[in-house]
Amino acid sequence: MTTTPNAGTLEAILAAHAGRPGALLPILHDVQHAFGHIPRESLAVIGRALNLSRAEVHGVVTYYDHFRTEPAGRHVIQVCRAEACQARGSEALWAHACRRTGCGEDQPTSPDGQWTLEPVYCLGLCASGPSVQIDERLHARVNPASFDAKLDAVEAADAAEAKQTSEVSA
Repeated sequence: MTTTPNAGTLEAILAAHAGRPGALLPILHDVQHAFGHIPRESLAVIGRALNLSRAEVHGVVTYYDHFRTEPAGRHVIQVCRAEACQARGSEALWAHACRRTGCGEDQPTSPDGQWTLEPVYCLGLCASGPSVQIDERLHARVNPASFDAKLDAVEAADAAEAKQTSEVSA
C-alpha cells in the first residue's frame, strides 16, 4: 500500500469499475486500499468518471466513518464506543488507549505515525465487549492490561521485521 496518490493506479481502479452500476463505494474502497486513504485530489477524478460532482463524492467519503482523507498511521486501532461496550468499560479503555498511543479525538494519529486511534460504534462483539480492532483483527473482552499486551506484541513484531530487513540489506 502506498500513501502517495498515483494517477495510474487511480485510473486502473476506475477502469476496473467502468460501466458498473453503483460503483462509487467499491471504487472508494479500492482507492483507500491502494493509498491508505482517499486523497482529496482524487475526488474530482472519481466524480468525472462517474458523472458525479466532487461534492457528491466528498459527501459519501465524509458520511462513512470507514473512509479517511488523511493517511493513517502504520497501525490502525479501533475502539468500540457503542452502548454495549460502554456498559463494559470501553470509555475507560478509550482513555487508556489515548494515553498509550498519544492519539485522541483531536489528533487521531500519533506524532510518530505509528498509531491511528479511531472510535467506532459497533464491531459486532456486543456480548463480549469492550472490543477493539487492531489492523483489521478483532479482539474481545479487552482491558487496559490486555490492550497494552496487544500493542506490545505489535511493536515486537515491527522490531523483528525491521531487524530482519536490516540484516537482509546489510
